[in-house]
Amino acid sequence: MTDTELFQPGTTVIRRDVHADRVWTAMPQRVVADTGHVLTLAYWPGIESLAPTTWITSTRTGDDVTRKQGLEDLAAGTWTLGPYRWTGTELLSHFLAGEWFSVHCFQDATTKEPLRWYVNFEKPYQRRPGGIDTLDLCLDLVVTPDLSGHHWKDRAEYAQLRRLGVIDDYLHRQVEQAQGRAITMLDNHAGPFATGWPTWAPDAAWPLPTLPDDTDLVADR
Repeated sequence: MTDTELFQPGTTVIRRDVHADRVWTAMPQRVVADTGHVLTLAYWPGIESLAPTTWITSTRTGDDVTRKQGLEDLAAGTWTLGPYRWTGTELLSHFLAGEWFSVHCFQDATTKEPLRWYVNFEKPYQRRPGGIDTLDLCLDLVVTPDLSGHHWKDRAEYAQLRRLGVIDDYLHRQVEQAQGRAITMLDNHAGPFATGWPTWAPDAAWPLPTLPDDTDLVADR
């Protein structure tokens, strides 16, 4: 796939976090739209992904020690992946070409109640056959559904990745600059924020997107 080829609406793409040529996460998602500049994907309960076992444990138990160990494993390249089934919320995600953050809308899967916008700071996505590759850099900006307020999240995890060397000085500069762009976009109600909270739901005709049986944990392109 070249950078100019678009993913067709309704198809499955695999969003992967990749570090040191290894897959850190693999999430099958459904394409809502792809303009070449903005790739919009959907994710909802029942979808099964691959994630580090430490992250899965910490999510289920709330154990912060295990969560921190997961970042140590990321730096050392010693993580193990396991299956993780999404529950509770529907997620509409906007990936902006060349940008160091993506923008997500979380809503309750049962009531469709808007819960939060979520700005995820990450490496700019790279297209590949069947999906995109990026790397979550931990820092997040959480925004109220009506765009009236926001707060920063996971600063401690970001600082840990800095200490571990996963986020070097170059990446840190990119994230600092991206923070300013994200806040400007939010303040101006631009980009994904331009039209306010989206009214959407997964298409009832869509089966759950799934990972290929032969999902390769080595991130060859």
